[in-house]
Formats: sequence, C-alpha cells, structure tokens
Amino acid sequence: MSAWLQDDSQLIPGSGEDERRADNFALLRDEDRHHVAQVTPTGASWLVSAVGHSRSLLSLWETHPHAPAVLPCGSVFDIVNVPAIFGRRMLDQLWEEGPGSGPAAMHRGRMMLFTAPGTAHRLPSLLGWEEWGDSVPPMLCHGTGDAVTVPPLAQRHPATGGPRWLVAPDTRHPWLPGPEVVLWACVRAVRATSSPSVRISIFPGADQGAKVYDVSRRR
Repeated sequence: MSAWLQDDSQLIPGSGEDERRADNFALLRDEDRHHVAQVTPTGASWLVSAVGHSRSLLSLWETHPHAPAVLPCGSVFDIVNVPAIFGRRMLDQLWEEGPGSGPAAMHRGRMMLFTAPGTAHRLPSLLGWEEWGDSVPPMLCHGTGDAVTVPPLAQRHPATGGPRWLVAPDTRHPWLPGPEVVLWACVRAVRATSSPSVRISIFPGADQGAKVYDVSRRR
C-alpha cells in the first residue's frame, strides 16, 4: 500500500499511534483548517475487509488512491448518518466527555459515524424510549443490506466538497462505539444545546474535576 501513502512517517514504530490521535483530535477542534486525516495501510485493510473482493479494491486503491469507494455495512461496521452540525456536536461530546470516537467522515453535508455492527438496528429503538429522542435531528442508520460511499484514501483538494475523513481509520481493529454510546452522544449533544450548563458524564460517579477519558481508550 506504499503507492498511496505519501507520508511514511506514519509508519515509524512507536511514534505514529499517539501522534495520529493527537492530530485527529486537533482536526475536530480546528474548523478553519481544511486538512484531511490520512488513512494508513492498516486502516485501508480494515475498510476493505468489509467486502468479499478485498484484493480487487486494494488493487484499485493502489492505482487510484483518490477514488472513493462503496462499501457494505453490517459485518465490519454500521454507519450512523446525521446532519453535519449535529454530528460535530456529537463528536465534541464523545471526545470531551466520553470514550472518543471511531472513524468519522463527511459527505454531502452529513457526518457518517462508523459504529459497531448492530448499532443501526438497535439505535432507533433506544432513541424511541429516550425522553430527548424527539429532539434528535433526523438520522439515517445503515446496517445489514445497506452500502455507503466512503472517502478516498488520499484527497487532492479537501475543499472541493467531496467525501472526506474527519477521523480516518488508522488501525486494523479500530474501536467502534455501540448503540448505547451513540445514544449518549446524541442526548448529550441535544441537552448541551438546550441548556449549556447541563453536564452529564458517560461515566457515572466520576470525580467531576478529574479527567473523564483518555484517548488511548478509543482503539
């Protein structure tokens, strides 16, 4: 996969893992810059594991790293698809108060959050029982039988409006939030907007003055 990896500093043993997490975290905080998190070779292997013809897709990406791809959901990941602004608020909550996020991407004005398989089936039911569920903007849950367009491995012009990574997959087994975590992020984003003084934590009983999460737990 070295054909598309332009910055092989990401493969330096011992230096890439923490730096990539820091870079991804900074990306979510800096709205004025238009940098795109870069998929690593192991992250690409994880993506193509969702399809049966993985060698064909890897070959395509070897020669056309700037081409997006359509991948099926349900076996390796599900997708929770929400409006862009609300999606950013969810990511803020996941990173600031929760366990972080898995891969996330933007496409056609919406954010796609990669989640654990089964989330697409379970999340709508959980939202239906939640008192704040009606306040969550319309979302699309893609699971078994669905397919989504994922951004290319590398992007020439991030400002062109095509699909792009916010948090790119960078390991062979990325951590993916399940339905309960996504529900918490949805509710927290709604409540924070309705009442900025409200603070709820994904870790009940934790010391409010303590650090509530460590980004190393994301993977």
